[in-house]
Amino acid sequence: MAPILLNCVGNDNKDYIKQHVQVKNPYLDTMEEDILYHFSLGTKTHNLPEMFGDIKFVCVGGSANRMKAFAQFMHQELKLSGNPEEIQDICAGTDRYCMYKVGPVLSISHGMGVPSISIMLHELIKLLHHAQCRDVVLFRLGTSGGVGLAPGTVVITAKAVDYSFLPQFEQVVLGKVITRSTELDEGVSNELLQCSSELNSFPTVIGNTMCTHDFYEGQGRLDGALCSFSHEEKLEYLSKAYEAGVRNIEMESTVFAAMCRVCGLKAAVICVALLNRFEGDQITASHDVLVEYQQRPQNLVSYFIKKRLGLNV
Repeated sequence: MAPILLNCVGNDNKDYIKQHVQVKNPYLDTMEEDILYHFSLGTKTHNLPEMFGDIKFVCVGGSANRMKAFAQFMHQELKLSGNPEEIQDICAGTDRYCMYKVGPVLSISHGMGVPSISIMLHELIKLLHHAQCRDVVLFRLGTSGGVGLAPGTVVITAKAVDYSFLPQFEQVVLGKVITRSTELDEGVSNELLQCSSELNSFPTVIGNTMCTHDFYEGQGRLDGALCSFSHEEKLEYLSKAYEAGVRNIEMESTVFAAMCRVCGLKAAVICVALLNRFEGDQITASHDVLVEYQQRPQNLVSYFIKKRLGLNV
């Protein structure tokens, strides 16, 4: 069966930032209560507009520890009162994800891979909708394998592409393939690039990001428990990816871009390259170097947020 293409959010896209965050599910309006199970939150048990109504920036990343550290970092950057070491995990009632609120910023972990982040995104978008949030920008902060880039380079995603280098995400729904566009907001991407130029602290590029279903075979690694291809075939595939504009590889960007686009949310993906995949598969940099690399997307998004808020940067 031919896939069903859902390419955009319609002609009203230019007006979405003037509205509350939208969901694309008419059945939610008929529910007496919406339980956000994986967040341990609900519309009857929590006052979501009071708790989250002032959120303007949502930052998500794979690691729970990294997103807690980012929340503490943002607490300091925004010069908020209180001890950043004492910020509380809003999702402490579950062990699936962590969530921290610091002023207008929400920091959330999403685990690894499309299934994990997609569950989180469903409940996050519903949370923002129930909280009546307006004019929200979402960021995915992460690590990746670079394609023809030096380690430490930050990639701002132009388009999230699949294994065929197409800007689309395929979701099987009731046995049918639904195909959604994965184009991200060009304005936010350009604004981030300008912020990086002003920071002038690390190399940053805009390029396509390839999203795969796993870390090993799907990314053409030769060091997994299984390998059904040669070194030459790996390099040939990476060369085709590079020619298609791919500059890094990770495992969450397509569903992130697709879901944000369908719901009319401005979003960006910012990942640092930990290695150049043309030169190897294993991550061999020291712990201290990797920690500094992982802080680069955080520093860039922090600068963006402070600039948007009119704070001294």
